[in-house]
Amino acid sequence: MRHNKKFNHLSRKAPHRAAMLSNMATSLIMHKRITTTLQKAKALRVYVEPLITKAKEDTTASRRVVFSYLQNKYAISELFGEVANKVADRKGGYTRIIKLGKRPSDDADMAFIELVDFDEAMAKTAKKATRTRRSKKTAAKTNEPAPAAEPAEAAEPAPAEEKPAE
Repeated sequence: MRHNKKFNHLSRKAPHRAAMLSNMATSLIMHKRITTTLQKAKALRVYVEPLITKAKEDTTASRRVVFSYLQNKYAISELFGEVANKVADRKGGYTRIIKLGKRPSDDADMAFIELVDFDEAMAKTAKKATRTRRSKKTAAKTNEPAPAAEPAEAAEPAPAEEKPAE
């Protein structure tokens, strides 16, 4: 019976699964976004979010615990440095999974998983949404009063003066 065995085994033995999730977590921390299958992304989210929570407290003990999972000192320094500073005020939900559709070769559901605070594309769209478009006529009216209409004679172009030939 499978009582209380809730995590996805991903059709792998435990050492293979642990190594794969460790490598994927390292790639996610270093690159901030990776593309994988939907089931692996869901398994990775369960694996990496406790590590990010542990990284918010920068102690030797927490570094050793996280290193026992990741086994990569560059990923550890990135996690405890840049990533921990960005997520310091966030209570959870450090990752986002976005579905991409089916992979053509084997019809597997694809998705990308990313760190939420590092998505510049979402931040740029939020900035663009706050802008309003104004025409040049409206801006001219608000900045300067419109000039009075000129008489009809002045509206015609003045004849060009000719220079005497020397």
